[in-house]
Amino acid sequence: MARYNGPKTRLSRKFGEPLFGPDKVFEKRNFPPGQHGKLHKRNKTSVYGIQLAEKQKVKYIYGILERQFRRIFHEAARRHGVTGTNLLQLLETRLDNIVYRLGIAPSRPAARQFVTHKHIMVNGIVTNIPSYQCKPGDIIEVRERSKSLEAITNSVSRGTVSKCNWLEFDEKLLVGKLMSLPQREEIHEKINEHLIVELYSK
Repeated sequence: MARYNGPKTRLSRKFGEPLFGPDKVFEKRNFPPGQHGKLHKRNKTSVYGIQLAEKQKVKYIYGILERQFRRIFHEAARRHGVTGTNLLQLLETRLDNIVYRLGIAPSRPAARQFVTHKHIMVNGIVTNIPSYQCKPGDIIEVRERSKSLEAITNSVSRGTVSKCNWLEFDEKLLVGKLMSLPQREEIHEKINEHLIVELYSK
């Protein structure tokens, strides 16, 4: 699946929930897209279809491709602990997601762009790989010459800093720290990771 650049509200309507944050259009039209979306009665979805849809939803939320997602899942399965929780922890500790969670960027696509354009440093080193896996103790900060960028200052001033117990952020210095891996109850995305584990276990 190529990275999706189409209408985001249409995707949210397809899955029946706002995938990319608050969406006023979705609130008004929270029924499936299409000419007969409001009236059309769809056939009952199979178990496989439900599992596949959950995986696709997660890929859209975090903006990753199939091969990347498969690699992340295999890493989650290899680690000790619950595979589903490991999967979500690996997704949440990607550099682009952390930049978004800290409020440096207003969305994950914007965070990805900030990273690829070399505006972000990890432990004092410029890192332009959105999929970089951060570890507890890592310092994530905006480069000195990028701190005056309007896109970044506007995002921080809007108060979009996520209230995550596993992250720490200094809004004045634009410096954050990954304190620990997030626990399952601290990840508030509406994801049923068990369906994804079942899908890959077949």
